[in-house]
Amino acid sequence: MTPRQISLVKTSWKLLREVDPELLGEVFYSRLFMNMPAARNMFSINMQEQYGKLLDMLHAVVTRLDRLEEITEEVRQLAIRHVHYGVKPEHYAYVGDALLWTLAKGLGKDWNKDTEEAWTNCYQLLSSTMIEAASQQ
Repeated sequence: MTPRQISLVKTSWKLLREVDPELLGEVFYSRLFMNMPAARNMFSINMQEQYGKLLDMLHAVVTRLDRLEEITEEVRQLAIRHVHYGVKPEHYAYVGDALLWTLAKGLGKDWNKDTEEAWTNCYQLLSSTMIEAASQQ
């Protein structure tokens, strides 16, 4: 990711943090479950709790995006946990779609081609790290 893309992700994330986290979670998981109904069975906990986990993880990644060495191991451990939940490499495309959809809806007029490209690159970086870590299990 370029420094400009990192800046775009961080700036847009600050805007999203002003949106109701439950609404963001609902939009994300509704999109995910619509496109991948089988994913619903992977979640046995309270969905409001899951919304918080998703947003906390994104916040941890975004705030340290310019210091990737600080988050790589954390992301790898997250991937290993997800293997135990039944997540497969092909599921990451559905998650990416749901994430970008949620970001576009949440940012509204602040979502543009540059921001979309920055977030796409951010997710590709995150998901490729997770897929690699999961494949070593």
